[in-house]
Amino acid sequence: MSVRRLADESVQPASFAFSRNMSAEAKRWIKKYPKGREHSAVIPLLMLAQEQEGWVTRPAVEHVAEMLDMPLIRVLEVATFYTQFQLAPVGTRAHIQVCGTTPCMLRGAGELIDLCRSRIHPEPLHTNEAGTLSWEEVECQGACVNAPMVMIFKDTYEDLTLERLEEIIDAFEAGKGDTITPGPQIDRFYSAPASGLTSLTDEKAVTRMAADGRKPASKARGTAVPPARAAKPETEALETDAAIKSPSPVKVRSNGEKKASVKPPKEDATQADRVAEEAEKTVRTRRHSGKPKPPEPQLRAPELKKAKAASEMEKGPESPSRSRDDGPKPSLEDANRPKAERRPAQPDDLKMISGVGPKIEAILNDLGTYTYAQIASWNKAEREWVDGYLRFKGRIEREDWVKQAKALAKGGAAEYERVFGKKPR
Repeated sequence: MSVRRLADESVQPASFAFSRNMSAEAKRWIKKYPKGREHSAVIPLLMLAQEQEGWVTRPAVEHVAEMLDMPLIRVLEVATFYTQFQLAPVGTRAHIQVCGTTPCMLRGAGELIDLCRSRIHPEPLHTNEAGTLSWEEVECQGACVNAPMVMIFKDTYEDLTLERLEEIIDAFEAGKGDTITPGPQIDRFYSAPASGLTSLTDEKAVTRMAADGRKPASKARGTAVPPARAAKPETEALETDAAIKSPSPVKVRSNGEKKASVKPPKEDATQADRVAEEAEKTVRTRRHSGKPKPPEPQLRAPELKKAKAASEMEKGPESPSRSRDDGPKPSLEDANRPKAERRPAQPDDLKMISGVGPKIEAILNDLGTYTYAQIASWNKAEREWVDGYLRFKGRIEREDWVKQAKALAKGGAAEYERVFGKKPR
């Protein structure tokens, strides 16, 4: 890509400021991004500046940098990198971007470019004498099936001929660009097949299109819409045609002969239980005998589920994040265990603390911890005891439960959001 620079100082305006409407729109865009991520709004704000001025000026770049508290060089990098930003004055009434990618070239884009050269200026990105029109050749704009096409500011004009583009240029030059309807410039519905309808040719589809004020593509090329075929209502077809019922009681052979479908036998629940029981017995025997591990039986999904449940029951309940190598839990009689309190009439929702889910909340309640104030008062020894009891390996300190609890105890969700810059979950 060629080097892109801001226009010469001789054409730069003295200053820039968003209009009242554009300023409100800019603030709306900035609010879309989280606190501390306002720089993400740089592209929308530059687009608003271009929409207002027609091109991106140096004062506009400086104004956007100031609004976002962003280094000027970063905004300049964005403006000069993306070719959607015009860095020099363009036509005040129309800037015509002609697609020059292969599909459009095969459909006559070269002639459209020659027309722009003769009608506007021999070189791209230069205005005509009146300063009302300009043009440039661009890469694919995503309407290949409607080639050739051009884009004028935000609107696309497709299925162009040389004569039609000349009419469009005349209209914009005369200040009547709003009289030209964007989209296909022939009697065609968006990107529908130019040769006529190839699908949805039944009467219902055509009726729906007509009700929406749209024209079927086949009409655009003068071909008649195929008449609707006489067919059974959908509900009747579903009720009477056994081959399409679900599940189908019959299968249809290629020669038209029907055969009865064979239903698989129902699974014997007791058999699955026996298989799971045998698998569990094998696991226990191998564990105590020290024999090499034999090949495991191939179990179906229901059997695997039962075997897994039996294995979990044998292990016994474990606390979150616990492994067999973690050692014993701290004793409930330990002096460092936080003091248990009676359950209040309205316990606090401990799940508001990041890192506390329903299971952890239930364990804390079992330990006699029901309020934010209790957690906020934990000293270091008490935090280490709870961390060890939950097998958290330092999570309580990393997630700063005490600071979260203090904020929630002081002012609820509003205080939490003020302290942490986000809502509690």
